[in-house]
Amino acid sequence: MLNDSKTEVIHLSSQFVKTLPLPPLTIGNAAIDPSTSARDLGVVIDSALNMKEHVKALTRSASFAIYKIGKICKYLDSKSTEHLVHAFVTSRLDCCNSLLFGLPKHQIAKLQRIQNSAARLVSRAKYRDHMKPVLYDLHWLPIEQRIVYKVLLITFKALHDLAPLYLKELVNTYQPTRSLRSTTQNLLSVPKCNTKFYGERAFCNAAPVLWNNLPIQLRSADSINHFKSILKTHLFTNAFSDVS
Repeated sequence: MLNDSKTEVIHLSSQFVKTLPLPPLTIGNAAIDPSTSARDLGVVIDSALNMKEHVKALTRSASFAIYKIGKICKYLDSKSTEHLVHAFVTSRLDCCNSLLFGLPKHQIAKLQRIQNSAARLVSRAKYRDHMKPVLYDLHWLPIEQRIVYKVLLITFKALHDLAPLYLKELVNTYQPTRSLRSTTQNLLSVPKCNTKFYGERAFCNAAPVLWNNLPIQLRSADSINHFKSILKTHLFTNAFSDVS
């Protein structure tokens, strides 16, 4: 049974194609107008799947958390502040962040500014300080690398029967038509996609592309804990290659 007062209707379509508005949907005695966005499991889904509303809601809630922590920051040591930041800010930034893969850089930059503010709070850095060395000292992966980390972790789980069937069906091992060296490289088959904004962001495309770009020792990891450890080291090294 559907609850009239809690039911939302959203029509998903490409932001590059004009579509006619949907008429109201009748549920019980209520006529429900289609929404431009709806929340599902903590994620704000918008009708064009560009995640703008989710990023906006995420920056708003994380900024408020940073503000509240900042109010009591002077009574805390750095370690206690970091625990609060991870509990109320980092947890929000990491929640379902694989959905943010492939978003435009200006969208990712909004979230990076949130992480920078959190790092400044923990490290007691000044506002004008360059934040990349601060993130390096805290050993925090930047936002873009955190998103890649999550996609690759889900990919590893899908390949090792640690993920739901619907995810496992989206990744397929590369099978060349003849015997090649790549047969033993643990590569994935990359499907063709017709669109950049939607097709290349889809898990079925993003997962094999990111996976195939990993070093062989990462693709050959035999346990999830080992994979997580060396994956973070790999992404961290790439992200801070210019920091001495």
